[in-house]
Amino acid sequence: MRKLLLSALLLCAAVPSVFSQTATVYTPSESNLEARRNFSKDRFGIFIHWGIYSMFAQGEWYLNAGINEHEYSKVAQAFYPHRFNANEWAKAIKASGARYVTFTSRHHDSFSMFKTAASPYNIVEATPFGRDVTAELAQALHNNDLSLHFYYSILDWKRTDYPLGRTGRRTGRVMQENYDSYFDFMKKQLCELLSNYGNVRGIWLDGYWDHDSDTIPFDWRMEELYEYVHSLNPACIIGNNHHISPLRGEDFQMFERDLPGENKAGLSGQEISRLPLEMCQTMNGMWGYKVSDQNYKTTRELVHLLIRSAAKGSNLLLNIGPQPDGTLPDTAVARLRGMGEWLSRYGKSIYDTDAGCVDEQDWGVSTQRGDTCYLHVLNGTKNISFPMKWRISEVKGFYNGTSVTWHQDKKTGMTTVDLSEGANARKGVDTYDNIVLVVLKKGRKKI
Repeated sequence: MRKLLLSALLLCAAVPSVFSQTATVYTPSESNLEARRNFSKDRFGIFIHWGIYSMFAQGEWYLNAGINEHEYSKVAQAFYPHRFNANEWAKAIKASGARYVTFTSRHHDSFSMFKTAASPYNIVEATPFGRDVTAELAQALHNNDLSLHFYYSILDWKRTDYPLGRTGRRTGRVMQENYDSYFDFMKKQLCELLSNYGNVRGIWLDGYWDHDSDTIPFDWRMEELYEYVHSLNPACIIGNNHHISPLRGEDFQMFERDLPGENKAGLSGQEISRLPLEMCQTMNGMWGYKVSDQNYKTTRELVHLLIRSAAKGSNLLLNIGPQPDGTLPDTAVARLRGMGEWLSRYGKSIYDTDAGCVDEQDWGVSTQRGDTCYLHVLNGTKNISFPMKWRISEVKGFYNGTSVTWHQDKKTGMTTVDLSEGANARKGVDTYDNIVLVVLKKGRKKI
């Protein structure tokens, strides 16, 4: 193991300044396509925003509020998350029914939550804690059969070689902008993340939008970075939270605080691609821990969000902001437990499904696997109707298989389902959140 780690460090230290000067057509490997398929099957993941910003308890953007970066950095000397237990985190996440974790390896404040030779500003060298929490978490996730993804910030509010964008302008840095230098730094860190922590299924990049107001378009050299990541691990799926249509070399498309096709938060107006989809959302209001933010969504709201996300053919990446002592907030753990209880009964209607054959209605949504369509009636309506272009062969309750009264107009396809009995009988409705699940079998013929 020590020899392998040394080899990885030497490999990452030898990263050339330019990997490829010529853009090529991106053809994903078969292992990458398989990773995409598995990613889409998962449907539910957990986002973890944790760094030294938790010490201030003001969220992950605190340094951007006009704080001097030299003063901000001093908190690393007191960062000692003595109650951090990676196995407890993994068990709580496993109990939620989530199937993967995206962990913030380095956020915009430049602090690395992993041991890195690219900068001493990391949790092992700059804190009295001195432990590689990323290594511990990676091992715990692997032990619990949870896939590992890494969030990585491509913008930086501390480093002087990062070309200044529209954020991080008041941190007191004396800028010496050099994107070649900064680009090499990013590649060295990504090499370490992909070399030292077992199987890493995904890289989640953030910060591209920092240069969206430049008078001269900024060249992030993203395709070159993607090509480099895929050279290290062809199976690794890459996504970029840039709020625009996917760039060449990306393997999944993400939507921030919105379901695909919606743009309520103003960050997701881009068109929906044919790549695997993921929407990320906070459990309360902030990504990083904020002591005053106790406005948690109810478990019912989170279950509905998961269902509506799957009905869009998208994964839900639900965020938790751990506390400075290394523990997950009690309310967050309770929400995870509640979602896990629901998924333990109804997960078949979420995992490995696609967007359903019934478009979103005022009563709810649908998911689908093969010819089986799951109708998620989210508001307790006793009778539902919907247009359906396929002939229906069967309708029954999800949990107990009870027959349900239904009728389909053979000319128009308009279908009605009576939920006053059958599906709404005992064990046919989840009284916890008033969701009725109906199984609909499609016939082979269209209307």
